Amino acid sequence: MKKQLLSALVATAALGMSTAVLAQNLAVVNGKPVPASLLSTIKQQFEQNGRPVPPEQEAQLKDALIEREIYAQEARKQGLDATESFKNQVELNRQGLLAQELFAKYEKSHPITDEAAKAEYNKLVAANSGKEYHAAHILVESEDKAKALIAQIKKGGKFADLAKKESKDPGSGQRGGDLDWANASSYVPEFSEAMTKLKKGEMTSQPVKTQFGYHIIRVDDIREAQAPKFEDVKPQVVQKLRQESLQKYQQELREKAKVE
Repeated sequence: MKKQLLSALVATAALGMSTAVLAQNLAVVNGKPVPASLLSTIKQQFEQNGRPVPPEQEAQLKDALIEREIYAQEARKQGLDATESFKNQVELNRQGLLAQELFAKYEKSHPITDEAAKAEYNKLVAANSGKEYHAAHILVESEDKAKALIAQIKKGGKFADLAKKESKDPGSGQRGGDLDWANASSYVPEFSEAMTKLKKGEMTSQPVKTQFGYHIIRVDDIREAQAPKFEDVKPQVVQKLRQESLQKYQQELREKAKVE
């Protein structure tokens, strides 16, 4: 009776150990465990990139990790982990991963507050205030060609049709020269200066030369700049501030480092 009880206890203990091992590891390959934490790390990386791993793909990831261990063991058998090339790659990867961890820790400990984001938003709105222009243009290679098109338009030729046919700007040309709404600062100085002198519905009477060629510019409408709502652009503003903060931190580390 005692022997049967002892055998049962041993079997139960062995089963418990086996269950614990399976819970901690995805598998054991040639005696070496493949930790389940590796799968968790990969899933976290996917989630951080906005690509959560669905349950049906976990099995594929598990198989891939087991295969990696099989191949890694064979590579070690062949001594490939002792080569200079391998050691250099390991060191480069180590440095890169440590830098990622450092920057992730910095961003976590230096969050961008709503107040900072709103202040930055107000600065951006102020910098882009003023008038916006709904303009159209026709871009050609020569001044003579531009003058000839201006003459055609003045005689009744349709601006949009000529833009589609003659403009070197493929984007706006296909839209009849339409450049949509934009601040004057969006254009090169020569273009901007000529455009802002026009009233609604007016067209340049002379070609405007820029680095791209010769333009015929028409202003279809003018309005006060319309800023997007803070809530609509908050993620982009926060990301901008986060990048600037991280760049400042990186610069501080470079300046403090003693490089000989």
